[in-house]
Amino acid sequence: MKNFALITGASKGLGKSLAEELARRKHNLILASLPQQDLEKFSEELADRYKVKVKFYETDLTVKKNIIQFCDWINENFKIDILINNAGTGGSEKFSEVSTRYLNKMIQLNVMAPVILTHKLLDNLKSQKKAFILNISSLAALSPMGYKTVYPASKAFLQSFSRGLNQELKETSISVSVVNPAGMRTNQDTSQRIKKQGFFGKLTARDPDFVARYSIDHLFKKTEVIKVSFLGWLALKLTPLWLSNFILTRKMKNESQ
Repeated sequence: MKNFALITGASKGLGKSLAEELARRKHNLILASLPQQDLEKFSEELADRYKVKVKFYETDLTVKKNIIQFCDWINENFKIDILINNAGTGGSEKFSEVSTRYLNKMIQLNVMAPVILTHKLLDNLKSQKKAFILNISSLAALSPMGYKTVYPASKAFLQSFSRGLNQELKETSISVSVVNPAGMRTNQDTSQRIKKQGFFGKLTARDPDFVARYSIDHLFKKTEVIKVSFLGWLALKLTPLWLSNFILTRKMKNESQ
C-alpha cells in the first residue's frame, strides 16, 4: 500500500500551496477541508497534473466526533507518513465583544483538532520507516497581543506542543516540526491588511507558495522550529515582551476597527 500525506485546511491559502508542493514531489495526498470549498475539483486537478493519488474528505474539525470519524477512516484505509496540521482560524476582535461560539471555534480548531488528530494517527505514523509531522504555528506565537488575545495563545500552545512531542518521539521514526509564518499574501484582503501593518508587515510577509516550499524542505531536514521570516522571528525574540505586546496591541486595535 502506498503512503499518503495528510493536510488539513487544504482547500485554500497555505494548505493549498502545501498540497501542490507535495504533489509536485510525487507524494500521494489526503486533503481535508470544510464542505463546499471545491476540494473535490482541486483534488482532481492535482491528481491529473502530477499523476499522484489524491483522496479528499470534507468535515468540520471543530467537532470532536468528526475528528474521531476522520481518523478512523484514515487508519482503516491508508498508511500515512506525513501529517500536516494546517487548519486554523484567527481574527482581530475585541475580546469582550466576541461570542463564545467564536472563541470555542478558534480553540477547537487551533488547539484541540491538531492534538486529537496527532494522537489518533500516531500509531499509523510510527509504523512507517520515516514519518513527519508539521504543525503550522505563527509568528504571533512569540508575543501576546490585545485585540487578538486567543489566537496567539493558541499558536503558542501549538509551538510548545510540537517541540515537546518532538523530544518525546526522538527514539521513534517520527520527526515533529513547527513553522512560524507571518502574514501571507493569500488574497486581496490579506494583502491589504499586511500593507496596513507598515514596515514590519512588509518585512515578514511571504507568498504562500514560498512558505510551503521552504517548510517542506526543512520538514525533511527534521528542523524542529522552521523560521520562514528569520528577521521577523529574531525581532520578536529580541524585543522585550511588554514592548512587543504594547506595539502589537496598538496595531491589532487599528486593524479591528
